Amino acid sequence: MNMSIRLAGLFLFAFSSVVVTGQAETQIITESSVPIEDIYLDGVVPRKLVLEKQLLAYEHVREADVPWEKRIWRVIDIREKINLPFAYPEMPFFSILAEVAESGEVKVFADEKFREMLTPAEVSAILVYSDTSDVIDPITHEVSRKVTRSEINPVDIMRYRVKEVWYFDKEASRMQVRILGIAPLLEVFDPDSGAFKYELPLFWIYYPKAREVLSRHTVFNEMNDASVITWSDLFDMRRFSSYIYKQSNVHDMRLIDLYPNSGVDRLLAAEQIKSELFNWEHDLWTY
Repeated sequence: MNMSIRLAGLFLFAFSSVVVTGQAETQIITESSVPIEDIYLDGVVPRKLVLEKQLLAYEHVREADVPWEKRIWRVIDIREKINLPFAYPEMPFFSILAEVAESGEVKVFADEKFREMLTPAEVSAILVYSDTSDVIDPITHEVSRKVTRSEINPVDIMRYRVKEVWYFDKEASRMQVRILGIAPLLEVFDPDSGAFKYELPLFWIYYPKAREVLSRHTVFNEMNDASVITWSDLFDMRRFSSYIYKQSNVHDMRLIDLYPNSGVDRLLAAEQIKSELFNWEHDLWTY
């Protein structure tokens, strides 16, 4: 009799422990515990493919398989129709670059050779510019200069500079291209006359290291809101329009240095460089 009572007590204790443990592990999901973007969807289903998909790494290339290469510098003008996604108001491309540069998520450089690295504090200082204006005192009518500090507006970034390398892959037997760096360009004007002076590269992002971050940001597609094309896809697939403004040369001269007074001649020279790249690969084959 005593043995039966003991067994029954042990059974009840074990059962109550399981019930308590199960209740402790049960998570009650309420509306307040779910992110608001998962409750009120701006679409049909949650869009998670971009965050979940793996970035395709570059194909390994041996030094012995690259007998020839050429560095090319391009300019992307976001005012061209195909480049309008760069200026998408909800998330301009410059805002993405500035965010990852200031947070230190991506290393940025002051030069196009990627030698002088900038700290997040230095990047923050670059993204703020000073402007001067004349202020007239209403009593004494004296004119004084007032200095105001403002953050760079993404609307002011209308061009990007791209550095890339074209190379012949002997193993694949074809010409290939790889983007090395991207730099947003800021137009600088004379404070007195307001005349345009030059374009200033704010900073350089080393693209091979930034592909992982850019693969988490989608590009606006005017034809399909469900598109999952990311910024890394856009650059890797070269879905942008640009023009060549420089190629590697012994004097390190730009096309504008060679043809300072003729924009038409610069465009023709850029097309000539493009044709030479195509013909170099084409001339390797015999038919």
